[in-house]
Amino acid sequence: MYRYLAVDQLRLSVNALDYAILLVYFAVVLGIGFAARRSVRTSLDFFLSGRALPAWVTGLAFVAANLGATEILGMAANGAQYGMYTLHWYLVGAIPAMVFLGLVMMPFYYRSRVRSVPEFLLLRFGPAPHLLSSVIFAVASVLIAGVNLYALGIVVQALLGWPLWTAIVVSGTFVLAYILLGGLSSAIYNEVLQFFVILAALIPLTVVGLRRVGGWDGLSDSIGATRGEGFLSAWQGTGIGEPNSLGANWLTIVLGLGFVMSFGYWTTNFAEVQRAMSARNLSAARRTPLIAAYPKMFIPAIVVVPGLIAVVVEPTIGTGEYAYNDAIPLLMRDLLPNGVLGIAVTGLLAAFMAGMAANVSSFNTVFTNDIWRPYVRRHRPDAHYLLVGRVVTAVGVVIGMGTAFIAATFSNIMNYLQTLFSFFNVPLFVTFILAMFWRRMTSAAGFWGLLTGTLAAFTTYLLYRAGAVTIPSEQGANFVASIVAFLAGMAVSVVVSLFTRPKPVAELAGLVYGTTAPGLEVDDRAPGDEAWYRRPWLLGWGAIVLAALLYLPFSL
Repeated sequence: MYRYLAVDQLRLSVNALDYAILLVYFAVVLGIGFAARRSVRTSLDFFLSGRALPAWVTGLAFVAANLGATEILGMAANGAQYGMYTLHWYLVGAIPAMVFLGLVMMPFYYRSRVRSVPEFLLLRFGPAPHLLSSVIFAVASVLIAGVNLYALGIVVQALLGWPLWTAIVVSGTFVLAYILLGGLSSAIYNEVLQFFVILAALIPLTVVGLRRVGGWDGLSDSIGATRGEGFLSAWQGTGIGEPNSLGANWLTIVLGLGFVMSFGYWTTNFAEVQRAMSARNLSAARRTPLIAAYPKMFIPAIVVVPGLIAVVVEPTIGTGEYAYNDAIPLLMRDLLPNGVLGIAVTGLLAAFMAGMAANVSSFNTVFTNDIWRPYVRRHRPDAHYLLVGRVVTAVGVVIGMGTAFIAATFSNIMNYLQTLFSFFNVPLFVTFILAMFWRRMTSAAGFWGLLTGTLAAFTTYLLYRAGAVTIPSEQGANFVASIVAFLAGMAVSVVVSLFTRPKPVAELAGLVYGTTAPGLEVDDRAPGDEAWYRRPWLLGWGAIVLAALLYLPFSL
């Protein structure tokens, strides 16, 4: 059964001023698309912006690409359902992995000059693991694009009262238009704009919401009276065997979310890594996720807190006529005056378009460069692959429209997203981490380890849904499935490697830690990159320390 919004109850009272703000934004987005089109001459321009973007642009695009439905509706829904346990998705479930990507993995990706994450496996192993990972990436991309498109449809539905299917089709067509115009450059520069529009939307919503419930003290008192004091603690009740709303203990949080799912997502998810690959040099590529880590750790203040406010404003959320996904639209309807409401609606649409554009652009890159080019039509002119990329972009949007209705069956889309991450990203992370750090790993191990990990996660989740395995919550089941996928993929990869022949060490130069490929150690730093505040290690460890400090108020 689809969990549609109750349109009559959540219809937003917008006026001409709100629509004017929205139309101005749409005009600017399309203008950026037309401007970026002039720079698209080759397939590299379309898929990776010619690898010419500065770190501050790619860094903001990196965090904006993730600031789609996953953050806005999903994390607000998590805040309403799980409380301050949601902080774990940021402080332990994002920052360490983003730092690891910047410090350790980006040198492998960037120096190898691959155009996508799966292409690294082609160089490291060969065709079989490469094709399997490419198919997994392509499927995951369109499924996640569907989540963002569903969220986009929700807002348009609430804004105009359109049927959900109409809202999804119209929204998807608009996103398709600006990606087709300017490729990744259009998507990235729009994501930078969208980042600031999102802040302009969510900061007023949070401030007005806090004033409505009596500030942080009033919010704490109301939440404590209805949900218990543990609802505002990140770690209370997470001892092994203790019950809590998240249905997870500290071990599954740290290992399942903080290590397996987090590293699996942030280090291999091409929707984000693609932004770093488009940077102008290795220094900028490494700094991309490190720069993104700083705004990322403060996003809970404008996403999770509104979810908590929604619990106070609408106590029946999640149990009555409103789903947890409705937290943000509820607050917009009840709290914002016209004008500010127009900015808020524009910010939400910006967020969901950024998320969808990120996944569609990664889908067209992986399909064209990792499936079509090497296995379907080889050695064609570059113009052929540029055309295929544009056609596949349209196909990806159409498929995303279909997968949006899968997301509509979940009352909390974050549960659905975490399920997808456990299926796809965790097994990929196992394969990548072994491939980069263990010379003995073989091509056969890469294929069978990846396949086994994927099937293990899928089987664990099916057993949970069938009631054969007892796990307190769907999120808890996702954490467990991730751990099972990691261990299964790791075990099979190690065993198969011990019984098959690895590549000669000479063929692994530049692809495995501790090896160097001739010509790939060129110092390509731009003027100013040697400045102390641009040093990747300083940026990375600074982010880790700050994330640990932000935990303290919700842990003592």
